[in-house]
Amino acid sequence: MGEYTSQMSDNDERAIRTLYHDMLHGWNQHDATAFAAPFSEESTVIGFDGSEMNGQQEIASTLKQIFANHVTAPYITKVKDVRLLSSDVGILRAIVGMVPPGQSDLNPAVNAHQTLVATKYDGAWYITLLQNTPAQFHGRPELVQQMTQELHAVLEADRQERKAVTE
Repeated sequence: MGEYTSQMSDNDERAIRTLYHDMLHGWNQHDATAFAAPFSEESTVIGFDGSEMNGQQEIASTLKQIFANHVTAPYITKVKDVRLLSSDVGILRAIVGMVPPGQSDLNPAVNAHQTLVATKYDGAWYITLLQNTPAQFHGRPELVQQMTQELHAVLEADRQERKAVTE
């Protein structure tokens, strides 16, 4: 296998991370329009359950219905890797967990891997694919526990940061 030859600038990495952050912020705020904003018109989202949404408009419309009819849990996330595949295509890999509404800890049953593909059009980055893959690790409970512990550290750091801001 060959090595990636494209060098990622700090600006490109920051732009791709910002797309991901903005998308998650939209989810966590139950704001379908904000969630969909970083996506291109040619984008696809493959959900945790295997469902697909195509294009910014369908993503926003579908999530608006979900947010109106369900209390969704916020994402806790840790970006594992960001890299360029070419000068105008980047990939971000992350792990995510969720704290169910009314609870204070992660639900390991909904841990997932998220893969985001970003494409640069006319100098601006957009999400073209978001893949949400359940991290069930069938028959390997130690891997579920390891991922949950990694996400729990992020959750605790977020709580400490919020506590410091309010003091």
